[in-house]
Amino acid sequence: MAIRERELRRYCKRLLRQLDIQPPLRVEELCQRLGQHRGKPIRLIPWDLPVPGPFGVWISRPDEDGIFYQRKTSRVHQDHIILHEIGHILADHQDGGGAEEDALALGPDHPRKLITRRFNRAYYTEDYEREAELVATIIQEWAVVIDYATPRTAEDSTLDPLSSALSARWGWT
Repeated sequence: MAIRERELRRYCKRLLRQLDIQPPLRVEELCQRLGQHRGKPIRLIPWDLPVPGPFGVWISRPDEDGIFYQRKTSRVHQDHIILHEIGHILADHQDGGGAEEDALALGPDHPRKLITRRFNRAYYTEDYEREAELVATIIQEWAVVIDYATPRTAEDSTLDPLSSALSARWGWT
């Protein structure tokens, strides 16, 4: 997995540069830009997922990707759940089976039509779950470090050019 981890880190860095994601990280913006980049929108759907059970489910359809995430948790946890499901997308994971069972777990109101792939986040025993978690962690680490290291703008906008010239260059280099 060490080789795969290095590949995923490089791929995430390259992709975040291409998407021009700047701190602070807004998961919704990341999903919108990633969907545009891939030519397939990513729809974020808060859902009352049953507990115990998966915190998130990625359902891929020909025309869009849907990420269902636990509505009844903190915003920070929701962001991590979404980033984990994004990890499955970025790592190009294939269906692990059980799409119908996951759709049923979402409840009777879930639109079940044309599910082509799915992943749920309940266990970390499989390599693809660890890879997805790694991608979520890479993105969150980047967001925290870059947000912390990015100089704040001065109150006086006339100082912006000076501040920019003197500040360190941070980001995915």
